[in-house]
Amino acid sequence: MKKEMFGKLKAVYERYLELSAKMSDPAVIADTAEWTKIAKAQAEIAETATKYAEYMETEREMNAALEEVKRESDTEMKALFEEEAENCKKKTEELTEELKILLLPKDKNDDRNCIMEIRGGAGGEEAALFAYELYRMYIIYCEHHRLKIEEVDKNETELGGIKEVVLNITGRGAYKQLKFESGVHRVQRVPETESQGRVHTSTATVAVLPEAEDVEVEIKDEDIRVDVYRSSGAGGQKVNKTETAIRITHFPTGLVVTCQDERSQLKNKDKAFKVLRSRLYDFYNSQNRSAYDEHRKSLVGTGDRSERIRTYNFPQGRVTDHRIGLSQYNLNEFIMGDIDSMIEALTIADRERQLAGEE
Repeated sequence: MKKEMFGKLKAVYERYLELSAKMSDPAVIADTAEWTKIAKAQAEIAETATKYAEYMETEREMNAALEEVKRESDTEMKALFEEEAENCKKKTEELTEELKILLLPKDKNDDRNCIMEIRGGAGGEEAALFAYELYRMYIIYCEHHRLKIEEVDKNETELGGIKEVVLNITGRGAYKQLKFESGVHRVQRVPETESQGRVHTSTATVAVLPEAEDVEVEIKDEDIRVDVYRSSGAGGQKVNKTETAIRITHFPTGLVVTCQDERSQLKNKDKAFKVLRSRLYDFYNSQNRSAYDEHRKSLVGTGDRSERIRTYNFPQGRVTDHRIGLSQYNLNEFIMGDIDSMIEALTIADRERQLAGEE
């Protein structure tokens, strides 16, 4: 396994040197498009190549120190070279672990923007209120990480809850940061409407999809129907009196996307097509409809209370992610967007799972 790993690393390093040489070629420099393409390819493997070069240099230093140990007759100097060799050995072991991680297959969608869909699940109005709290949690998280959020569609309840909200989140690595949030989120607490103080369990579902680029998904005019209608809302001033809301139906897949956030019909149409492309990208990346349905179920389940990835227990101030068995007792801060430590733990667990699969 180690021999195979270092064979891959050598190939990556040689490729890096080759690309670096090409970037200095006057003919390539004169071709902006070609230079940009090569620079991007080089940047993708630069960290791995640099780390491998550091490993090779450290290994050379270790071997040189070991040679000095063999030749040295002075006890004190011999001890110094032995110490140097030991330090280098420890460093090569650390670098080996880092290189293992760098060689793991990269998720091609990690650097993309993403579409997030939040819906109230089991639990009626309490589920809708919990969906709103998740919506607020992600808004705060994204603001903290300088990710831009645009609402595509939002269906609110009279009491301030959310039946459904669709968000377009933009910024480098948006999908990478949020992809582990897909699934059923369960809340356990005493609702404000509960007169006897009983703890209720409700759910909301979250789905995070990588945003598709225009060239990746072809949407034929004959495959869709675009309907225009008046925006709806919780009432009062939130109701739009003109027909600016958009509904797009995609006949081959049965997917339906709505957008009523903007007062401009054109802007709503653009946003709706963006969401449709992302859902189609997700759809066509699955082998067939059953695989797609299974994938969507893996993202959000059915909304049933038992299909949870995470539980928010308010009486105990605890949030537990059931995929990795991690509980944190900072629920108040967590629900206000302080979810970095959980996302980091999920990322590490996924990396360890991949490493275990490689061995």
